[in-house]
Amino acid sequence: MIIFFDDRPFKIVRTNKLTVGKAQFDHIVDLRLEKLQKTMLKGHVLFLNSTVTTAFQVIQFLEKEIPKEMLSITMATKEESEIEAKIKGYYKVIKAAGGVVVKDGKWLFMFRRKKWDLPKGKLDKGEDSRTAAIREIEEETGVKALVRKKICTTWHTYTLNNNRILKRTKWYLFDCIDDSKMTPQAEEQIEKLDWFTHSEAKALLINSYSSIRYVVDSLTKMAKIKESDK
Repeated sequence: MIIFFDDRPFKIVRTNKLTVGKAQFDHIVDLRLEKLQKTMLKGHVLFLNSTVTTAFQVIQFLEKEIPKEMLSITMATKEESEIEAKIKGYYKVIKAAGGVVVKDGKWLFMFRRKKWDLPKGKLDKGEDSRTAAIREIEEETGVKALVRKKICTTWHTYTLNNNRILKRTKWYLFDCIDDSKMTPQAEEQIEKLDWFTHSEAKALLINSYSSIRYVVDSLTKMAKIKESDK
């Protein structure tokens, strides 16, 4: 599970699935040896032996104030499902879906609120994620698309009417069926739409969100794995 607090990633990883590369983290803290302190939330930090209690304590720290020095948090734990259940119970969960549409090797991006973004939106009542993603893409861009496969799921938090909201977004890869009516949806403050190659998208996404870069990175890794299997 990855949650974005003010666009900064908070990852919950099962201990036996943790892979640590050189210089990946600025600080590694074993919570069996050290007591959790808010001052530890700086740079890229990895907490080992995390529990439901310590994970929730970190979330409460972030809800009060996100430290300026914090870049990302990874909590390695044997209690992954218990932590996720606790988090979902703490927030009001809202479901959304979106995706990356591909045409002739290029990906569709939108420019909205001065950032490059991907089409996405909330599920209507009784709607499943795939159907919602197809609808949102057509509403926001005018493009008709066909689902190929799921990419990943992201979560992010915000406050609405004094309620703590946890928004779950399921992301899918799409093939473009018809873009003859491609038009940015002005009501959603979408200024323009365009197709970009993967290399062009790398530069483009400098002016985007960490959550969107995470989706694109997840898709890129999927493509590399598929290529290596050939």
